[in-house]
Amino acid sequence: MRSIVLGTGHYVPPRVVTNHDLAAMFDTSDEWIRQRTGIVERRYVEPGVGPSDLAYEAALPALAMAGLEPAAIDCILFATLHADYQFPGSGVLLARRLGIAERGIPAFDIRNQCSGYLYALQIADAFIRLGLYRHVLIAGAEVHSTGIEFADRGRDVTVLFGDGAGVTILGPGHDPERGVLSVHLHSDGTHAERLMIEAPTARARPHLTPEMIEQGRTFPRMEGRFVFKHAVARMPEAVREALAHHGLQVADIDHWLFHQANLRINEAVAQQLGIAPERCYHNIHKYGNLSAGSIPALLDEVHRAGRLRPGDLVCMAGFGSGFTWGSALVRW
Repeated sequence: MRSIVLGTGHYVPPRVVTNHDLAAMFDTSDEWIRQRTGIVERRYVEPGVGPSDLAYEAALPALAMAGLEPAAIDCILFATLHADYQFPGSGVLLARRLGIAERGIPAFDIRNQCSGYLYALQIADAFIRLGLYRHVLIAGAEVHSTGIEFADRGRDVTVLFGDGAGVTILGPGHDPERGVLSVHLHSDGTHAERLMIEAPTARARPHLTPEMIEQGRTFPRMEGRFVFKHAVARMPEAVREALAHHGLQVADIDHWLFHQANLRINEAVAQQLGIAPERCYHNIHKYGNLSAGSIPALLDEVHRAGRLRPGDLVCMAGFGSGFTWGSALVRW
């Protein structure tokens, strides 16, 4: 038995924030952001909206595509960097929004940041192959806009991120030529502090202090050049690992879906691998970095555009905080 994609969906909030809008808040420009990241605009939520709300909106079209009612979902895997609350996790909140909380299904929160969707995909695939669950909903959802610094100090990170969600529903399939072929995951905590949010932290009592807020330790920090260097090394490694595992070549892949962190990273990865530009898809110019929501949102866009044909090979890859990274191959 393999797990196959039954439905996809994505959702971004309606509020559009352009590079020019950000330039009015701190020292940056449309040209500076486009040149370094490829981002033109992103979406921000209105006050009071959390990632489980975005995931709910993305789940509805995914369920409709799969031809399933929410009650058919046996398990939820919720990948997010910014959960609705410190606890409980966002997975149980999504189950409640879907009206299936009383069924008592398991709901996992996956905290692997930009690689979270790939980690969730491997878990869902294993669950279905083992026969533990029949229909698994994977949600990748982020609300970044409430946790970034709109000032010169936070500029380099703030321009990158947007809010949004992507959902994939997996189910069992018996066609040996179709479905999730394999997922390959890795991590290296050596450089964990190079991309992180330090506070609130269980290392301090209390977890949050006025000094932490004043020092900006509640906002994400990133050593951009260092992260860029590792991303353009690790992502091709993960892709080559997946290809070698199945005896495939780059030319055998029909569609490439990379995590949308920075267009320049993805261009460098594609150049290393010799990927034709028309096979490598992007939506970062519209949404910015959606972290765990990035790959599933892109998958849904490509799917709904009619680009995925039966038998097509799709390769996904990502890199993020931790450091964590991975790749996946799916036969459509």
